Amino acid sequence: MQSITRRWLRGSLLITICILAAALGLFLYYSHQNLYGGVQRAMQARFSTVEGRLQATGTAGSSQATSESRSQSLRRTVEQFDEKDKFEFMLLDSSGVVLATSSGTMNKNLLSEGRDFYQAVTGSTGSGVVTFRTADGEHVMAVTSLVPYAAGNVTAMRLVTSLTLVDRQWYSTLMVSFGVAAVVLGFAVFSGLFFIRTIVRPLGQVEATANRIAHGDLTTRLPDAPYDDEIGRLCKAINQMAEDLTKTERMKNEFISSVSHELRTPLTSIKGWVETIANIRDPDDENYRKGITIIRSETDRLYDMVEELLDFSRLQNGIKLNCEVLDFVAEATDAALFVEARIRQEGLHLVYDEPPEPYPVWADPARLRQVFVNVFDNAIKYSPPEGTIFFTLTRTATTVTASIRDQGRGIAPDDLQNVKMKFFKAKNAVRGSGIGLAVVDEITKALGGTADITSTLGQGTTVTITLPIYHAGQEHLHEPL
Repeated sequence: MQSITRRWLRGSLLITICILAAALGLFLYYSHQNLYGGVQRAMQARFSTVEGRLQATGTAGSSQATSESRSQSLRRTVEQFDEKDKFEFMLLDSSGVVLATSSGTMNKNLLSEGRDFYQAVTGSTGSGVVTFRTADGEHVMAVTSLVPYAAGNVTAMRLVTSLTLVDRQWYSTLMVSFGVAAVVLGFAVFSGLFFIRTIVRPLGQVEATANRIAHGDLTTRLPDAPYDDEIGRLCKAINQMAEDLTKTERMKNEFISSVSHELRTPLTSIKGWVETIANIRDPDDENYRKGITIIRSETDRLYDMVEELLDFSRLQNGIKLNCEVLDFVAEATDAALFVEARIRQEGLHLVYDEPPEPYPVWADPARLRQVFVNVFDNAIKYSPPEGTIFFTLTRTATTVTASIRDQGRGIAPDDLQNVKMKFFKAKNAVRGSGIGLAVVDEITKALGGTADITSTLGQGTTVTITLPIYHAGQEHLHEPL
């Protein structure tokens, strides 16, 4: 049995049963009191009527004449009793012996061994009530009430009635009550199990699907949930997780393939030129000089790629930022000068106007330089021949911004939202590891800033780096990663 079902049985269903049992018990108690108490009250009402007549008989006092007249009045009441079909009316003496009955005969089945008479004599209310079964098995009720006035040898009045019809009504009430309780309990169990089933079954599917995903089956998906509730949202979240894992796995494979290709190309060039140079003895030979230049360039390319991978690995595992107060303008200018030679070598132009005043920031100089160089590297790679790279610095009261815009091929809209993801390479990407912008984004976030990218296909891409202006006492804002 599922644990959720077990908890429901021990919790909600048990509470429901207790509440239902309590309600049923109260209903049956008051129903019993109403049925059998109603019979008793009806008999007490008839005693009250007789007592009222006795009060009007004779005069107040305890004279013999008055007592005898009341005795005679009681006997006439018994003889003329008009509800003989419902009750047996009896008069009792001081010993509980029957003096007269409304039927005129002594039915021993209606005697109760004097228990009701004893209750009336010894009790404070002057009345007694008993129920018993006759020798014939009939269920009857006997009510005895003491006569409140002297009435000769008559001490008490007694009414006896059959409870057969009341018992039938009581049994009908019992059957209907238990039937309704059974229906309510059955409905509660059915609806509860149905509701739990709608939870347990999808959760079982979620568990099975999650296990398959955990074991590497990224193609499995959960069916769409029929309800837009927590279960439905959980299924959508699992499916979205599988989609994200699939995308990450695909990007990882593409990254491995891309890096393998990127590493193989310079290694092939280095290997070929090393073999060529090995056969050349003259250092002034043109091929010798060309080979050395290519080897140096390709080695630098490999070095930069490995450094980029190591930097990203350090960022993922946590690196310490050695932050200090820097002039954002000076750092940006140094980065522009650092890449200017390469920009000219690629036949490109750099447009940059250095602001006259400093922009103070709290940052790690090496990491800030890395951010600028990585963004410039992308701008250079994707700029067309004779293209222009625009480098702009601005500031507000709270932030400083560096914007690097190229005139390259741009980024497709469906790729733009993913370009800062690790290992992602857009459809029109050229050489590279695919993690340069991911490194930029990680470092910028660590410095308390943002890296935003906008692009239009065929027109170019703009990368905007924003950092907060430094104010004294804000060194704690950038804790080491």
